[in-house]
Amino acid sequence: MIELPYEKPEDFEAFWHQTTYEALHHPLQVVDWQFRATTTESHHVDTFTFIGIDGTEKHGWLAYPEGARSLKSFLWLPPYGRESKLPDQYGTRPGMVSLSFNFHGEPAFHQESYVQERGYFATGADEPETWVFRRMFQDAVIASRILQAQVQVDADHVSVSGMSQGGGLGIWQGAWNPIIKRVCSDMPFLSTIGKTLVKGVYRYPLKELRDFMETIPVGEARVLHTLSYFDTAFQAEYCTIPTQVSLGLKDPACRPDTVRAAYNALRGERNLIEYDHGHDYHPDMIFNNLSWFAAK
Repeated sequence: MIELPYEKPEDFEAFWHQTTYEALHHPLQVVDWQFRATTTESHHVDTFTFIGIDGTEKHGWLAYPEGARSLKSFLWLPPYGRESKLPDQYGTRPGMVSLSFNFHGEPAFHQESYVQERGYFATGADEPETWVFRRMFQDAVIASRILQAQVQVDADHVSVSGMSQGGGLGIWQGAWNPIIKRVCSDMPFLSTIGKTLVKGVYRYPLKELRDFMETIPVGEARVLHTLSYFDTAFQAEYCTIPTQVSLGLKDPACRPDTVRAAYNALRGERNLIEYDHGHDYHPDMIFNNLSWFAAK
């Protein structure tokens, strides 16, 4: 058991029930739908814009096979950064519908390498209600509602998938979002994150949080309080739907022990895959995740 510099807050469940309720009841406003904006070898791809929880526009894509009707689907949540996930072999699967969007208002196919100046880890981190990841979670719930509503999609078989940031958010979705029925979480972030921060952080983007702590009064205590509401190991305790988790044995960002802490906290059917790999996509994720999505 990993010792943490905080306990799960007494109002943890109430916080997340309210957070999810707001997103499930947010007016669903989808505009500028572009039918077959592009195609891949296996999918047609539409683009669209929706109004996020904060009233700003978010841009995404929907990928589906020719003639798709009532197929299994998944919401794809990107890793940390401001770029969009493309509808490539990781963002789509044969015979399935998938949807992804840019968390930060950039175009649906936006590409951008990480630079510290464009980081957002510390945005609103002094309070749980204002931390950027609360808003991102809510926008993902809204996106799942859009996915579920499409004629190409079986409304009872919507899953979620993601890598790193997206993997962590996927477990959060599985814990609280009733639309989501299965989870594929690759190398999920923010599990037992408090211990990592107090030990010292030397790598960006996580060091953005450590830097922020030093700029506000009682910074470490305030940020750790915020993190106690988002720790993926705490979130996993409420994820009772089938969940597959992967870890990288050579991963320096989401270390194996932190990922195992989240995996061990899961309360439903679960599967753990270990890749002899660093913090990056592995080709076997394509088949392994498809197999998990396809299971009954």
